[in-house]
Amino acid sequence: MQQINEIVGQPPFNVTRASHVVLNVRDLEASKHFYRELVGLIVSDEDASTVWLRGLEERGHHSLVLRKSAQPGCARIGMRVHSEDDVKRARDYFATQGANAELVEVPWQGLTLHVSDSIGVPLEFCATMEPRERMFKQYHRYRGACAQRLDHYQLQASNVRTAFDFYQRLGFRTSEYTWSELDGEEQLWGVWMQRKGNPHDIVFTNGVGPRLHHFAYTIPDTNDMIRACDVAGALGYAPQLERGPGRHGISGALFIYFRDPDGHRIELFNTHYQHIDPEPAVGWDLADPKRADQWGCRHKISGLPKPPPSSA
Repeated sequence: MQQINEIVGQPPFNVTRASHVVLNVRDLEASKHFYRELVGLIVSDEDASTVWLRGLEERGHHSLVLRKSAQPGCARIGMRVHSEDDVKRARDYFATQGANAELVEVPWQGLTLHVSDSIGVPLEFCATMEPRERMFKQYHRYRGACAQRLDHYQLQASNVRTAFDFYQRLGFRTSEYTWSELDGEEQLWGVWMQRKGNPHDIVFTNGVGPRLHHFAYTIPDTNDMIRACDVAGALGYAPQLERGPGRHGISGALFIYFRDPDGHRIELFNTHYQHIDPEPAVGWDLADPKRADQWGCRHKISGLPKPPPSSA
């Protein structure tokens, strides 16, 4: 594949990591119960229409925002940048690209920029949030899977190459990718891209989109994955267990997928690797079954609907 390993050393602004996800949900209490009791997130704040949650390790006010809505969907994905000057540089950069970039006020966040990427995914860039206490040493607060921090999100895209080009220009580096052969030529089917030094902050795979495929939280160890399954059974969420436990070939992570009450997919995982030094991206043939699961586990046939579409 051409240009997969190109590194942009001086991007127009400094994105540091995946930050947060904003979901529209129909039943706020049902969604809060799922994410607090099964996933193990901490409720930072709530009002009649919104719940803000964070992982046990997280210092920032929120990594997941649930907003009451008649129509479920992913409203926005959030990226953290290094400073508020980077927020302003991002605004100026997108303006030169002809994008509609707007500085907005968002509860619990500092200066925030709203813009959409090249395939229509609604983005939110901010540099600061109101700080809250890290709870990871308050072991009596651990629930369910004991989710520690938001790590990444994966999106479906009808044109993966267009998304790849957009994020590569912003300094995202590719750790792994999937290719397929069409008419005798290799086509980019999926790409795993990062800014924070592990395999991925954002992933794009081929499919109808833009659509959020899943977002993912780290958990402490394998025992917490088993505990999540036990808690799911005890709380009546067993039908929401979609896939796993399994072992991804791409990234090497041990994983499990659940669906929340509105069908949003969340991954709980651990054990992936560092990706800091410049190195060639690892390519996978789409036909290789080990890219998705080293153990060869099939998807659970559960009758669960597709995740809600992006609100874009």
